[in-house]
Amino acid sequence: ADQARVPYGGRPLDEVRGFAEGISRFLIGQGCGAVVMACNISSATALPSVRSAFPHVPAFGMIVPAARAVHAGGSQKVGVLATEGTVASGAYVREIGAVAPDVLVVQAACPDLVPIVEAGESDSPRAVNACVAYLGPILSAGCTTIVLGCTHYPLLLQSLRRAADQLGHAEIHLIDPAIELAAELGRDLQIEAGPEARHLFVTTGSERDFTRQAASLMPSALFDVASAAWNAEGCLTLRSPSANIT
Repeated sequence: ADQARVPYGGRPLDEVRGFAEGISRFLIGQGCGAVVMACNISSATALPSVRSAFPHVPAFGMIVPAARAVHAGGSQKVGVLATEGTVASGAYVREIGAVAPDVLVVQAACPDLVPIVEAGESDSPRAVNACVAYLGPILSAGCTTIVLGCTHYPLLLQSLRRAADQLGHAEIHLIDPAIELAAELGRDLQIEAGPEARHLFVTTGSERDFTRQAASLMPSALFDVASAAWNAEGCLTLRSPSANIT
């Protein structure tokens, strides 16, 4: 969790690529046998270079599984809500076009949504108003299947549905790339973390704040939290896990 540098969405794509490559090197250095870029803009910018640099480590991104879900769903018009950087990268248009060339893709850059989620306001009137603004052009274009092109956005499901209802579109189909990717991981790696699995979560921000966030999002998970710091060379240094923070 690179909370020291969030949000990524408005940053230059080359800068984001460097961040994602540094995080991937760190994860592989910690002994990870596979890497998931659980971030759409990282997937859009850095997945090819990480695969090239570490050909022995499977690396997965968010965008291709979502594109496959679009193709399987059969919609002819699909909306994509994403950060400015992901929209600018053209990754969703490119990957959806590769598997479903006849599908019209309508994108909306949503710079306000990540800060709203990070502020803990996912279900607030502010969130609904922002969702109305971003969904409006997509729904007006006839898209009722919508890809949540940022891993923060599933936390806005209630606000997105309220916004769609306000716009006169009560029936929308939302694609969460994380769910599609998790299914692919299960098939490709043949792994499944049971309830007894213990996880290590690393943040570049506050260990205490992240521990509270993780506990609220995953109340049944067993985990330790550690912090890591960036150095001038773009590398991460791990500090000792803090198992007893509450």
